[in-house]
Amino acid sequence: MEIRLNKFLAEKTGISRREADNFIAEKKVLINGKVAELGARIKENDEIVLNGKKVDNSPVSYTYLMLNKPENYVSSRKAQGDVPTLYELLPDEYKKLKTVGRLDKNSSGLILLTDDGDFAFSHTHPKFFKIKTYIITLDRALEPLHQQEISDFGIKLEDGPSKLFLTKLNDERTVWQVEMSEGRNRQIRRTFSALGYEVIKLHRIEFGEYRLGDLKAGEFKLVNKK
Repeated sequence: MEIRLNKFLAEKTGISRREADNFIAEKKVLINGKVAELGARIKENDEIVLNGKKVDNSPVSYTYLMLNKPENYVSSRKAQGDVPTLYELLPDEYKKLKTVGRLDKNSSGLILLTDDGDFAFSHTHPKFFKIKTYIITLDRALEPLHQQEISDFGIKLEDGPSKLFLTKLNDERTVWQVEMSEGRNRQIRRTFSALGYEVIKLHRIEFGEYRLGDLKAGEFKLVNKK
């Protein structure tokens, strides 16, 4: 299996890919004794030298973790006032992982964490079309006309239209399953707010190929890359 040289150097040394490209352009990187070129790819047994020092070329091992985030925890590394961060729910060995997207303080459910930047990118960039599924509760019954507006036409927000796919979960029309492939800041809450509704509970149960299942609030488990 081959990997781009700039990605390899970034993962192994902590420099950015741009910095890695600069070193390559300055002819400070060797592959098996030969000066590397921009865009080069390497194999597992290749010898890589950066600035005269050999770079460990053993396989990189990544960690993938799924957490059921409770309400009243923020997804950032720093607490917000008296509101704790979700990292307080994790052992020290996992506190260097980065969240794949976010859930706001008042939302709960599935959130992924990893040290694999490519995995995080493939799960957050819109072009990869990762479906996310939520269970939401509204403060009052959703009118059929508003349901049609959201699902069929989309609601105009300040950062662009928002189209959500809705499935009714109770006869009172207050509990809904919401599917979306975007992930703009507070998009679900803002969509319903634009029509005069308040989302009083929001819980994510699916993210791409990952399912929350019976994982309890505050619990986490290691998962495989999908």
